[in-house]
Amino acid sequence: MSAASLDHVGLCTDQPEALWAAYERLGFTLTPVARQSGPRSPGGPVERLGTGNRCAMLCQGYVELLGILDPALFDNNIGRFIARYRGLHILAFGVEDAEAELPRLRAAGLEIRAVAPLQRPVDDSAPDGPLARFSRLPVPDAPEGRLQLIQHHTPELLWQEQWMRHANRAVALETAILASPAPAETAARLARLTGAVLEPDPAGGFALPLAQGRVRILPAEALEAVLPGVVAPTLPFIAGYVLRTEDAGAAAARILQGLDTRPAPEGLMVPPALAGGAALVFA
Repeated sequence: MSAASLDHVGLCTDQPEALWAAYERLGFTLTPVARQSGPRSPGGPVERLGTGNRCAMLCQGYVELLGILDPALFDNNIGRFIARYRGLHILAFGVEDAEAELPRLRAAGLEIRAVAPLQRPVDDSAPDGPLARFSRLPVPDAPEGRLQLIQHHTPELLWQEQWMRHANRAVALETAILASPAPAETAARLARLTGAVLEPDPAGGFALPLAQGRVRILPAEALEAVLPGVVAPTLPFIAGYVLRTEDAGAAAARILQGLDTRPAPEGLMVPPALAGGAALVFA
């Protein structure tokens, strides 16, 4: 059994500056811009990619805001995701040892050839500075998006105190919410990837509780009850996520005054139009 946690969710866009500005407006302190490098396929040479990110680092987990910065370079298939919709396309589950997970994944029927390395400078303005390094195990061609296990080799470079203080007082990534045309199939894929045991979700569909955080896999008709007003542009659709705050959402409510927010069962919801294409709930 894996001890996977909900490491991060990732929004993808071809308009990164607008996405980053939107999240700063929502009260997040973002990491500096960081350009990514990695091989096109397992075992290939490391090359500079056309993608880069800024992140909202939390005490538990984080939110990645990933954009195409140079369309002339290989975009690591992010463009294919954006062609479906701008928004959440990445669900990453943290593990201690990516290589050690391979036999379990293959036994579970997931055709993952090898660990895929990824690296990026902590700050693109200091390219000779330290590199954040990762090992990834992405599920090939998952219809839901980029579903992957991830091992952090340099967590101390990302989880720095200066980037973990947010005006909205967000501290933890609690839940990712996914709408699927075939919830049982999607849930089974996520269970095989993480090694976690599925449970029934009270809204219908399935819940995947993890060592930290959880994923809810719902039929599209259940979205309204969980994320009011959110309609899937297509399916599957990673519809939104929930962040725990340290003050029961009080600071977030103040910051969001004047915006078109709405109450949701777990807290105050920022609709997809204001949060990069995915609903964001401050719990």
